This record gives sequence, structure tokens and C-alpha cells, in this order.
Amino acid sequence: MRVLVAVDGSDCSKRAVAFAAKMAERYDASLRVVHLTDADTDAAQQVLDGVRGLLPDDFGGEASFDVVVRDMASPTAGRVGDEILAHADDIEADHVVMGHHGAGMVERAILGSAAETVVRGEAVPVTIVP
Repeated sequence: MRVLVAVDGSDCSKRAVAFAAKMAERYDASLRVVHLTDADTDAAQQVLDGVRGLLPDDFGGEASFDVVVRDMASPTAGRVGDEILAHADDIEADHVVMGHHGAGMVERAILGSAAETVVRGEAVPVTIVP
């Protein structure tokens, strides 16, 4: 089993990593932590560094941390969600875990939600961590 957790450096994505680590251990799954971006920069690496230490010291599973560069000409939330789905398909993920910022209705109506896009994609089971 492969668990994919997409991170953006926010507190809710950090909670998602902690949840996904427990899930991976419980189900003897590999954990793939990814930060999707349009360029591999120091900032992108800092996002991963910020969540790398969230795995328990006694984490017994397989874990990888990767910056995934995708061509996102206009990185809207819907586009990011589509790219997460594409990456889940690329690595044959069995489950996706994501944090959700809890944006209000107006913000979601204008910008969309990457988490909502992934859930509606129905390609793979998804757990959203608030």
C-alpha cells in the first residue's frame, strides 16, 4: 500500500503528515510526502524540511520526501488538485491524505480548493485532515 500526503508547509498539512505517518504504520504502507510546485527552489525544499521531523522517531515504515515539479502555468487550487491526482496516479497511490485550510465559501467560490478537487476526482480514497 502507498500513502501519498501532499504538503504546502501550512499547519494543516503538517497535521496531515502526522496522520498519514500513523496510517502508514498501522497498514504497513509506504509513505510518500510530496510538495508540488512549478520550480524546485530552496523554498520548496524548506517546505519538506519543515515536515520531515514530524515522523515519529520510531517510525518503522518506508518514507520518502520529494519535491515534484509540474508545469503549472496558472497554479489555481483546482489545477493543484488535478496535479495531485496525476501524481497519485503516477506513483500508483492507494490513498491520499491532505490538509485543508478551511477556506470560507467566498474564497472557495473564487479560488476553489485543491482538497475538494482531489476528493471530487474519485480516483483514489482520500482523507482530509482539518
